[in-house]
Amino acid sequence: MSLPLVNQIRFARSEFVRGLQGVSEEEGLRRFVPINSIGWMVGHMASHEQRFWLWRAQGIVLMPDIDEAVGYGKPASTPALGAMWDAWHAITAAVDPWLDSLTTDHLPSRLIVGGKEHDETIGSMLQRTMYHYWFHTGESQAVRQLLGHTGLPEYVGALGVEAPYESESSPR
Repeated sequence: MSLPLVNQIRFARSEFVRGLQGVSEEEGLRRFVPINSIGWMVGHMASHEQRFWLWRAQGIVLMPDIDEAVGYGKPASTPALGAMWDAWHAITAAVDPWLDSLTTDHLPSRLIVGGKEHDETIGSMLQRTMYHYWFHTGESQAVRQLLGHTGLPEYVGALGVEAPYESESSPR
């Protein structure tokens, strides 16, 4: 039984994935300056999840090179889409057990990183992750339009079925 915020992150992830179905490896490398490539976006979200939920929360660095390649504040790059999907799948799979362990009591808590309290609560970090996915979902759809793709998914998919509103006191 995951927390409602965790369920919303999973939904945001699934919409991110749904929005990128059919993008080729070649298209994943394409960059319309100043927008990053789709390969970068996928790797960047993997980096984000690793930084928040593996490294900051658990002291684990599963893929040490990903942050250097596509992390926050790093120079633009055009990494291979397939490699970034592999990283994203591995990292999110490693993150999920920790996310599933969260309770409502954890949400107002702050992680201790390098001996110092992180500046955001776990609940705010969960929200930041979800909103970050939505930002890059929209950005990726703009790139797909620039690539000439048509018939793109409509958002926000099956929210009422896959991720309906739930209170923190009644997680599924």
